[in-house]
Amino acid sequence: MKLEDELKQYKFKDDYQRALLNIIFTAGWVGVGLSQVLKQHDLSSQQFNVLRILRGSRPNPLNLLDIQERMMDRMSNATRLVEKLRQKGLLTRIQCEQNRRKVEIDITDKGLALLAELDPLIEDNQRKMTETITPEEARQLDRLLDKLRG
Repeated sequence: MKLEDELKQYKFKDDYQRALLNIIFTAGWVGVGLSQVLKQHDLSSQQFNVLRILRGSRPNPLNLLDIQERMMDRMSNATRLVEKLRQKGLLTRIQCEQNRRKVEIDITDKGLALLAELDPLIEDNQRKMTETITPEEARQLDRLLDKLRG
């Protein structure tokens, strides 16, 4: 559906304004789709992102700063997210014996199992969201978004 129909707005200042509004609107649409899948497993998209970051770093644990730097939403409170995931048994926080200020964070087997369960659901969700564009269009969109961010 066209942005104009979604927003019930048919005039924009210029093509740049329309494009940026379209990005914002589409980001929200994608976020809602992801949240619907994650909500069934009592996870937020930020918590899911932390778990995926930790799975990707295996076998090496990460510290809080490493996680924060890799997050999609860098404004998230990584400390709070890590603590909620620890309480759910999805990750561990281990204080380094040599440097008590250093804390190593690692995903647990339970966290890995949850991601393994979520992987096909997320892939199905992404496939449904992108089925209207070709692989070449996806690559073009990717290039344009990278270019936009400079």
